[in-house]
Amino acid sequence: MKVIGINGSPRKNCNTATMVKKALDGAQSKGAKIELIHLYDLDYKGCKSCFACKLKDGKSYGICAARDDLTPILRKIEHCDALILGSPLYLGTATGEMRSFLERLIFPYLVYDNEGSSLFPRRMPIGFIYTMGVTEDLLDEIGYHQHFKTTERLAERIIGETETIYVTDTYQFDDYSKYVSTRFDPEEKLKRHREVFPRDLERAFELGGQFAKNR
Repeated sequence: MKVIGINGSPRKNCNTATMVKKALDGAQSKGAKIELIHLYDLDYKGCKSCFACKLKDGKSYGICAARDDLTPILRKIEHCDALILGSPLYLGTATGEMRSFLERLIFPYLVYDNEGSSLFPRRMPIGFIYTMGVTEDLLDEIGYHQHFKTTERLAERIIGETETIYVTDTYQFDDYSKYVSTRFDPEEKLKRHREVFPRDLERAFELGGQFAKNR
């Protein structure tokens, strides 16, 4: 089986990418082949609303007609067995690259019929990993959970079951004294990073292993 991990962060070795890599490690530990893709390495845009994917008898029916760096990635996903998507939160939502990726991934398979049918070739699980600087309490207060359920429900409807990991109160800078960041306590941030983030990584590893084991 094959599991693909998508890093929606511009950073390749920080919180989000590390979580995605650990999820892939979990899948690999169960015998899966893995591949990590960094969205910020690719040149692409979101949906252009051309509706070629909805055109009756069109050559791109059910397939995104755009041709760019994302095109071969979307084809790979059609043949993989599980997908891990990771993104930090920027202004309360996933990064622009991740949102554009999701538009291109999901919309072509969504049929405009009364049933809202899916053209995705089979059902496969998707893991969502979100990392953020806000605390868990603030996560609940702002209502981020409900915000992301919209994306999760759509992914479940079109592609397959979803599971989500929220990583809160992340360590964002190597040296907080260099940045205007007085709302944060650097020592507490570092303490949490050393004590809690390893447990978050364990959750990611278990998620990847579960996806591979259940296929």
